[in-house]
Amino acid sequence: MKKILSLGVVLLIVLGSCQQKTQQKEVVVTDEEIIDSYVYLLSRALVVRQEQMDFEGTGLEYNTIKYNEAGKADFVNPNLDVAYMEAWIAVDENTAVILEVPEIKDRYFTVQLLDGWGEVVANINDRNFPAHPYGTFAIKLKGSQVELPEGAYPIDIQNRKVKMLARVELQDDLEGAVALQKQFKVTAVGVPEISPIIGFPKFTNKQLPEHRLFDFAEEFLRTPDTQMPNADSLQAKVNSVSDFVGRSDENAAYADSIIKTRAWPEFIQFATTKAGAFENGWLATLKAGNYYGDYWTRTSANFVGIWANTSKEVVYFIAAKGADDQPLGGGKRYRLTFTPDNLPENHVNGFWSVILVDFPGYRVVENELGRYNFNDYSAFEYGKDGSLTLYISPEYDSDWPKSNWLPSPEKAAFNLTLRMYVPHEEVLNGKWFPAGLEVIE
Repeated sequence: MKKILSLGVVLLIVLGSCQQKTQQKEVVVTDEEIIDSYVYLLSRALVVRQEQMDFEGTGLEYNTIKYNEAGKADFVNPNLDVAYMEAWIAVDENTAVILEVPEIKDRYFTVQLLDGWGEVVANINDRNFPAHPYGTFAIKLKGSQVELPEGAYPIDIQNRKVKMLARVELQDDLEGAVALQKQFKVTAVGVPEISPIIGFPKFTNKQLPEHRLFDFAEEFLRTPDTQMPNADSLQAKVNSVSDFVGRSDENAAYADSIIKTRAWPEFIQFATTKAGAFENGWLATLKAGNYYGDYWTRTSANFVGIWANTSKEVVYFIAAKGADDQPLGGGKRYRLTFTPDNLPENHVNGFWSVILVDFPGYRVVENELGRYNFNDYSAFEYGKDGSLTLYISPEYDSDWPKSNWLPSPEKAAFNLTLRMYVPHEEVLNGKWFPAGLEVIE
């Protein structure tokens, strides 16, 4: 018995008669450790899920760019205001990937690189690389000695795979944005050895994985989590919980009970109301893209809208509740007003947009107008005082300017996401918030 206890194994000891059975569980991992380890590991699982989705039946290959059709809305939390390019970049000690970025003037753009945990490792644009905002870049594994083309600007990464998302603002010139989009190119230098996609079982936001998440802990943890300063202690905790879960069916069942009754509800609550500053029913992701040890917020970002960029690039305001503190939806009608001094365009150096998505799927809601979002190029009708009022409702009311109406689902729940690109300091420090969504009786 002493040997078993010293190894930290949970024993279920049945004492007494059938009428007096009690379960005694040695505390080798706490419920909180199970919850924290689950949330930490879920961040990696969400990235793996996206990698599976990106390749399954799409014909996509590593180190090739997929030029997404501008304005298309058939993916999670889409951004309909930019021309997207995406790629999975794969390198090793003997290879690199050359990225060509065209010169872009007077239009927002960035090339975002993210690691296997959803952390941003680089944003290539005229703000972060003012001396080299366009031209040839070489993405390579840190420490590798690959021979690069002359003049290529090196971008060192510590993961053998990174996700690339490039965006070019559409403005009111879709043709011009698409022409720039097609000028982004990637080319592999050499043939990298690419590890296969982890075969984690499929799951959805409505049905998250249970204890099987820990069955894949060893595979998940092979991907370096270099941006998370406390990764070593977190991964030690994950390994302890994984060992506990794998010891017996009883332990796995116990972990499942904690995951379902505590981890899931606590995480969903955190992701929708606590993963940032909260005011007027809006959750502001003031810490995104790089999380500096806050893995709950990182997992929340991967859950709500994977591939979040850094806050200096964009601050996301997510509304799940109205001014009445009730969840958005249920057929209610809402009014969102920006006063003349609070117009979103006055608080960004880039641009702003707002999109309506269902919950918890985070996909656009089909409607008769085919209208899913607004931005600073939308043809709004402003009030006489210069204010802007948007109407969010399942049905149109003739008292409203139709240009200001964003259709919402008949009964289902939904969220609004307001994106503020290259936000001013008052947005970054949480002093600026949109008004609450007022229920129209």
